[in-house]
Amino acid sequence: MIDLTLVQAIEKLRAREITAIELTRAYLDRIEKFGTELNCYITVTPERALSDAAESDRRYANGTARPLEGIPLGMKDLFATKGIRTTAASRMLENFIPEYESTVSQKLADAGCVLLGKTNLDEFAMGTKCATSYFGASINPYQREQCLTAGGSSGGTTSAVAGGLALIGTGTDTGGSIRFPAAVTGLVGMKPTYGLCSRFGCIAFASSLDSPGPIVRKVDDAALMLSAMAGYDTKESTSAPQADAIATVLREPLAELSLKGLKIGIIKEFKDVEISADMKKLFDAQIANIKSGGAEIMEISIPNILDALATYYVISPAEASSNLARYDGMRYGLRIEGTGLEDTYKKTRAAGFGEEVQRRMVVGTAVLSSESYEVYFMQAARVRRMIDDAFNKAFENCDLIICPTSTITAFSLSDNLSVLEMYALDIFTVPFSLSGLPACSVPAGFAANNLPLGMQVVGRRFDDIRVLQLAKHIETFAGLDNRPTKVMGE
Repeated sequence: MIDLTLVQAIEKLRAREITAIELTRAYLDRIEKFGTELNCYITVTPERALSDAAESDRRYANGTARPLEGIPLGMKDLFATKGIRTTAASRMLENFIPEYESTVSQKLADAGCVLLGKTNLDEFAMGTKCATSYFGASINPYQREQCLTAGGSSGGTTSAVAGGLALIGTGTDTGGSIRFPAAVTGLVGMKPTYGLCSRFGCIAFASSLDSPGPIVRKVDDAALMLSAMAGYDTKESTSAPQADAIATVLREPLAELSLKGLKIGIIKEFKDVEISADMKKLFDAQIANIKSGGAEIMEISIPNILDALATYYVISPAEASSNLARYDGMRYGLRIEGTGLEDTYKKTRAAGFGEEVQRRMVVGTAVLSSESYEVYFMQAARVRRMIDDAFNKAFENCDLIICPTSTITAFSLSDNLSVLEMYALDIFTVPFSLSGLPACSVPAGFAANNLPLGMQVVGRRFDDIRVLQLAKHIETFAGLDNRPTKVMGE
């Protein structure tokens, strides 16, 4: 059962070949066996899972099954879950139990998902290798004895799904936090158009960038899961009215995309970015494959795209500085008593936030200061607009864009990369986040070291369906075997 995809599991559950309780127990047993080693969960909820599964079996028996009935789910511990600890992988919220439910987690529960628990992540989603978590780093199931990164910030979810400790999982993507971890764990990670999935109840990092999305093994699974997650939400000011219509279409199986006459853009400026020989070989093979299907491969220019990293690392810390100001020890979360109000603030925030979060908050506060606001933040906002305008112009001539997801495969958690080297890993993902474009990372194949590599398909805003369709074509050609039992060498 562990090797079933989402679509396959739904078929077997509907045919009553397996029960939801059997499926759930298989995953709970898996968590008990490998959970400590992979460290992919912060909180496991076996009682809730078995209760959800029993309800799913009742619904299958009486004919009221919902779209994702009985599917075991790992929920990134950034989504508020009523009555269940929600930590954002931070000491600041180590014992926080929300009195409300996020829209995404509620929609997945309403679709019939079985909640296995809350998955690990970089603290407040700030990180690239899931190592800034207060609860320790998550481990990549591939060659796990080497303790490789599962990517970040959604590394707990990718570790769980790739290792068979969850059938599907949620992630959030601010600058690549779904796509990069999906790429290094051989999974499909979809960052939807900004606003397609509600941010209500999702602990904020950078509000103009955060995008909840699915992490799964196959593109068809991503489409089905996204159909449950997406939708217009009156409780969330940036929720997109178009979301309901897209979710409705996604409920049907993905139609095959005809490549004939399709124009696929290759970003000229990315040619200057050094990538591994393995990634270049796989990327060139996919271009040849797409071209052979009748698509036209064309070069496009996004003149300021190599400035996207600098832009992102001004805007996102600024928004984080504002969003995390609420954690002051006064209303909820950690509180360290000081000699007075200001001392309590200082001690609480110094103890509650880890090094990376503190670094970004200090940077964000600095760029928002009266002395730096115009020089840094407004300049970054202008470059963001220039990049967005360039994408709009490029999409007048091409239908979709393809590029690598990452420059390298998973690396050891013990590798002593500098802060700037870590930030540079986002070079292929950040630009599309700045413009709120839909982007899907799909497995492109294995490198010579037998670790997976991913490539991205990017589309116009709200062209999520066509992005998934081309991703499915790439997935079929790559033919990567990402069954959890194979990944874990069982």
